[in-house]
Amino acid sequence: MLNRKSPPAIHPVQSLLLPRPELLRLDNGIPVYVLDFPGQEIVKIEAVFRAGRPEEHKRLAARATSKLLREGTRTRTAAEIAEHFDYYGGSMSVPTNLDTANVVLFSLKKYVHELIPVFAEVLQEPVFPESELETFRRTNIQELSVELEKVEVVAYRKITELIFGENHPYGYNSVPDDYTALTREDLLRHYQTWYTPDNCILVASGRIDASVLDLIKQYFGQNPAKGYTPAALPVVQTGKPRKVHIAHPESLQTAIRVGRRLFGREHPDFNGIFVLNTILGGYFGSRLMTNIREKKGYTYNIYSTADAMLHDGCLYIATEVNTEKAAATLRAILAEMKKLREQPVSDDEMEMVRNYLLGMLLNGLDGPMNISDVVRSLVVEGLPWESYEALVHTIRHITPDELQQLAQRYLQPKDFWIVTVGA
Repeated sequence: MLNRKSPPAIHPVQSLLLPRPELLRLDNGIPVYVLDFPGQEIVKIEAVFRAGRPEEHKRLAARATSKLLREGTRTRTAAEIAEHFDYYGGSMSVPTNLDTANVVLFSLKKYVHELIPVFAEVLQEPVFPESELETFRRTNIQELSVELEKVEVVAYRKITELIFGENHPYGYNSVPDDYTALTREDLLRHYQTWYTPDNCILVASGRIDASVLDLIKQYFGQNPAKGYTPAALPVVQTGKPRKVHIAHPESLQTAIRVGRRLFGREHPDFNGIFVLNTILGGYFGSRLMTNIREKKGYTYNIYSTADAMLHDGCLYIATEVNTEKAAATLRAILAEMKKLREQPVSDDEMEMVRNYLLGMLLNGLDGPMNISDVVRSLVVEGLPWESYEALVHTIRHITPDELQQLAQRYLQPKDFWIVTVGA
């Protein structure tokens, strides 16, 4: 009999084990990471190419190429491709990513024979019609003009530009002329250079039986590898952190971004920063949320994020407040950083954050679709499988003293850019 008066018992997260994929190589060398779940009747195949901003020869070429892949092949129009996937209940998505071009197929197991061939055709035979490129230019220029009316968008663009530099792949900001300058030849050059078997990985999850693997081998393993040279790592060129204000007279709010350069997931301090950032502003019970939203009532939302890219990373705090409260909000943000530098986190708060993060990781292992995302991230970033267990170990065992030391190292005001956008 269900007892609706008493809540269920709370149990700590005990086991967090990332399933290891089977690694296969196709005849042309493409690695395929296979996560077979026999009880599922869904298939997810993700193709990943290192073909993001660091590989561009021209601004926005990476984004335009990935977005226009689906807009026609040698034998099918964009409408025919969309209709084919709809008819068989499948979907194909192209998630936005700075570092890689990701193309994802979702299909019911019983229809993979109909969808994998078309998925492969989209990846291998795109034509990038001039009409679709013109629509892409026009639509994105219009969307950009609307976005630039928002103080939060202007603030984010500025903080990343300051952290990485205005000419860095992670720091440059698109302008209408960048879209206008794109040509079909730019997309073809980017595609032909980076969308190659040598620069591809596949992650297959769900019901991946022999028949699915045969299809993958047939449609992805036959294109010959031709060799490629990895792009040179981008160089960060920026100045000494300072405060920057951008006037936006029409806005009723002021957007605030406080940020600094950090590092990627391979850095030995990243796991600790992951925990420290959660305490600072990484979840609803964070210090920033508790003080600046709940106690002071300055904002509806405030958060911090440790953003790890493939070649670099940053940490930033973001919020929008009434212009009259902007200065007080900045002082409160810096005060919360100071507390973390000067006072160890309490045992109760540590327990709360540990449980929250372990629960979040547990959710990330819920089902083949989520697991494949974790596996893909580790593969793309070149991290060992043990790095997942290392993150779990850090969450379980990092001490308040260790977090305080990280705060003293990475939460110093002199290292942070401050951007405000408003009246």
